[in-house]
Amino acid sequence: MQGEGTACSRPDHGRAGTVYLIGAGPGDPELLTLRALRRLQQADVVVYDNLIGDGILELAASGAERVYAGKRCSRHSMPQAEINQLLVSLALAGKCVARLKGGDPFFFGRGGEEIEALASCGIPYEVVPGITAANGVASYAGIPLTHREHAQSCIFATGHLKDGTVNLDWEALARPHQTAVIYMGLGGLQVICRQLVRHGMPAATPAAAVQSGTTQDQRVVTGTLDTLPDLVAAVGLKSPVLLIVGEVVKLHRRLAWFAPELLDRAASISECLPSESQRLDPVMLASMQRHNT
Repeated sequence: MQGEGTACSRPDHGRAGTVYLIGAGPGDPELLTLRALRRLQQADVVVYDNLIGDGILELAASGAERVYAGKRCSRHSMPQAEINQLLVSLALAGKCVARLKGGDPFFFGRGGEEIEALASCGIPYEVVPGITAANGVASYAGIPLTHREHAQSCIFATGHLKDGTVNLDWEALARPHQTAVIYMGLGGLQVICRQLVRHGMPAATPAAAVQSGTTQDQRVVTGTLDTLPDLVAAVGLKSPVLLIVGEVVKLHRRLAWFAPELLDRAASISECLPSESQRLDPVMLASMQRHNT
């Protein structure tokens, strides 16, 4: 059976190419998996999303065609049905295709919709998992998603539904002794915080908003469900933003380790060091210089 609205007519020549759905991770290119790197370098065409970290596209083969298919703040460069058709058409033309998606393809990444279209047309495909935004961003923000003293479970939701509403399972999200992680929640932040309180979460529950986690643009704003919307508005956070709600957020100030400004400083320091020293990790170099001053 063909995918809905997807044309599957197969050409007379040769075999169909393979489509690799690749999770590019949360942003930092060094969080890309070895398998993802290998598949990316094998591709004839790279179809990529908006949330691909700087430097990751440069890892593709120099001669690979690059096709942007991103979505941001409800602005779609290409509707999902067209993306599905593009993947099918490229594969039927014999191309090896890397479908590069931020985070993990199966975690709010529409990967399931895309391989349904591929499978319905008999296109060979492979899914390469990636580090999810929730795991990567929380780790770089120093916020453990579970902790024996604070949260024994974790729940994930997307703050932007297909119909544009923010109509979530509030009772499930507001349960005690868990961490709630909400993707794409910046636009509906006030509604999200208000509904969580309305459904039983104390207004003083710790909450964090993390912009562009794991990258040089990472910014972390912490507060409570009552204060976070105003704090985020005051500092002007921009998408992508991940929301983390729960007692584990209190650990951020003590456990935060990633400092983008430290990496910037380390990069400038390493340029002045002998070539052997340039192979050291930039954070280590900055730490060494800090202890010597």
